[in-house]
Amino acid sequence: MEDKIKDYKGYLIDLDGTMYKGNEPISEAPGFINQLRKAEKPFLFVTNNSTSSPREVAKKLNEQFNVEAYEEEVYTSSLATADYLKTLSGKSVYVVGEKGLLEAVLNAGFKIDEENPDHVVVGLDRALTYEKCEKATLAIQKGATFVATNKDTNLPTERGMVPGAGSVVALIEKATRIVPTFVGKPEAIIMDEAIKRIGFKKNEVLMVGDNYETDILAGINNEVDTLLVYTGFTKEEDMKTVIEQPTYAIQTLADWRIDL
Repeated sequence: MEDKIKDYKGYLIDLDGTMYKGNEPISEAPGFINQLRKAEKPFLFVTNNSTSSPREVAKKLNEQFNVEAYEEEVYTSSLATADYLKTLSGKSVYVVGEKGLLEAVLNAGFKIDEENPDHVVVGLDRALTYEKCEKATLAIQKGATFVATNKDTNLPTERGMVPGAGSVVALIEKATRIVPTFVGKPEAIIMDEAIKRIGFKKNEVLMVGDNYETDILAGINNEVDTLLVYTGFTKEEDMKTVIEQPTYAIQTLADWRIDL
């Protein structure tokens, strides 16, 4: 970890485990965001959450966790997935996922086809059924492109680590023997678009998150400096055997200094 802290122009910030933990607030989060606003540092919440729309995410941050946030400051894996699908041929999709993913795909101009879609998109689905997995599997076997929102196998909650989108994806991947294209962190697809949206160069922004496997590797793999905070998925002891370390690591967001 570097001793000298660089003055970053912009921040890319994870949500679950960084701004809150499941339905529990993280007490240092509101102050961290307030400090960024006071210092006039632009930021973008970059989340692998595919279940909620940016508007819903911003509302949750404001009302439930007292974190000042606006819809345009939220970039979800659902939006990134829809943006990626627009680069492919074909306009029909079968979705295994929730409202946020379905809304993003429909808003991008795609039609839902349960029988012969051009693409199958899989994200977290807390109403998952065998029938949904069956339809997705058969469509992929027929030749539909297999796209997944993110790799997160687990989500940190107040109850513990629960299954994430990656666990749902793994089921369909096992059934089809096809490896999907992943969009969310740590992939370049979502990071490139997030950096484009914030309007800075890679070496001018800092990726902040609690999960080494997604947030931190998203930075490391895409030449973006990283700040690991030990309030969610990754614990300090987990990092003792890791070769590629984050640029910085802190216990809580209160430990990070933002120059005004």
